Amino acid sequence: MIDSSGPVRRPERPADAPWLVVAVVRGAALLVVLPARVLWELLGAGVRWTDRWLLTPVGRFLERWLLRPVARLLRHLLWVPLVWLGRALVRLARWLVWLPLVWLARGLAWLAYHLFWRPVIWLGRVLAPVFRPLLAGLIAVLRWLGRGLRGIGAALWAAVRWAWWAAGRVLLWTYVVTLRPVVLAVAWVWRTTVRPVGRAVAAVWGATVTPVVHWVQDTVVAPTRAVVRDVLAALGLRRRP
Repeated sequence: MIDSSGPVRRPERPADAPWLVVAVVRGAALLVVLPARVLWELLGAGVRWTDRWLLTPVGRFLERWLLRPVARLLRHLLWVPLVWLGRALVRLARWLVWLPLVWLARGLAWLAYHLFWRPVIWLGRVLAPVFRPLLAGLIAVLRWLGRGLRGIGAALWAAVRWAWWAAGRVLLWTYVVTLRPVVLAVAWVWRTTVRPVGRAVAAVWGATVTPVVHWVQDTVVAPTRAVVRDVLAALGLRRRP
């Protein structure tokens, strides 16, 4: 708020710069900026004039009288003959390679059918009465072999089961004869010796060492810690709680 008891002071305005400094600065700016701007405008005008009256007409002339005729000439002299040659090579390959291969495959199939497959069918029909008993005997032998292998597998499985049972019995007997007495002895020693000794040591520790530790904690450690805390707080090294 403005105090109305006294006159209001206005901020002092800086003194105006001397007119000579202002004139020198403006003249330097004109000498530096004006020639650069004039050169920039002249350069832009030169570029525009060159593009309009030189580059564009020359480009149109080259496109119309050089590039287009050269492209047409290359199209008729290179592209069209290459397309025609490619089509001719495809047709020639069809007549000279593909069709002979097709005819050869058909001929080989006809020969294989008439020279191999039909004789095999005829031979199978002729030898069928002879091969049927042989086939039946072979099937019977295979069945007998299957039964034998099944019996051998059952015997092996029974042997494995018996071995597993025997191993379990041996392990159980070993545990009962050797390990169980050791376990019982260790449990008896623990129950009759280690546990009472541990309880006696705990009682002696609680009666002798624990009170001393509590007394040292209450009479020495706690006061010392409080004094150190107060000294550090007084020195500004620690905040007071």
